Amino acid sequence: MAFVKISEQSSLYNDLEKKSVGEILRDINNEDKKVALAVEKAIPQIEKLVSEIVPRMKRGGRIFYMGAGTSGRLGVLDASEIPPTFGMDPSWVIGLIAGGDIALRNPVENAEDDTNQGWKDLEEFNINDKDTVIGIAASGTTPYVIGAIEEAKKHGILTAAITSNPDAPVSQVADIAIEMVVGPEYVTGSSRMKSGTGQKMICNMITTTVMIQMGRVKGNKMVNMQLSNAKLVDRGTRMVVEELGLPYDEAKRLLLLHGSVKNAVDAYRSENK
Repeated sequence: MAFVKISEQSSLYNDLEKKSVGEILRDINNEDKKVALAVEKAIPQIEKLVSEIVPRMKRGGRIFYMGAGTSGRLGVLDASEIPPTFGMDPSWVIGLIAGGDIALRNPVENAEDDTNQGWKDLEEFNINDKDTVIGIAASGTTPYVIGAIEEAKKHGILTAAITSNPDAPVSQVADIAIEMVVGPEYVTGSSRMKSGTGQKMICNMITTTVMIQMGRVKGNKMVNMQLSNAKLVDRGTRMVVEELGLPYDEAKRLLLLHGSVKNAVDAYRSENK
């Protein structure tokens, strides 16, 4: 059976330019409601991937997101949020985008069409068989991503793909295919919309679950978050107050002294056994 790009099929809506602002917004919202249901159907594959990633990361492995355009930007976004949220070194989750960092803001012509560049980008990080490569491609046909996954597999590296099209070429080459079929976009072919929303959701699910499994969350709190601004210092202080029952000022002093909620709580309990 021929591969069909559902993500490129014509919108279910027409004459968009004739619609009122309210109609457009409600239409988009109705389409967005489909995304969570599509992601839900992919949970077994997401679970399988996370279960494979965690033991690798406990041995020092890393996660590499790879994509082009919107897909690449979302991978870089998720990777960039891991250090401040969970206090992990930036080297643990890495986002790579076809065309390099300049492509985060500006399109880089033909960057995604280079089948060999993805693996070259991975080699710069001395990638090894403890690592995981996750290719993100709404179309499922991006050469930059497919080439990297194919080469990674040859080196015994765990690979996965996040795509909006069933039986896509990227699904065929990845060890684990996460296919969230969100259907045609509101603006035909604009995969920054439902596909991008679904990609963001799945990336959140993967890394949040991995970080919880790695012990970076206690209860339901980000006890290892970076204290990079006043809001986060206040949040961390209130966590210490709740955990230890200390006055706010003493909790804040402890927090700033030890650099994280977890370290502050552990140090206090160690000193007050």
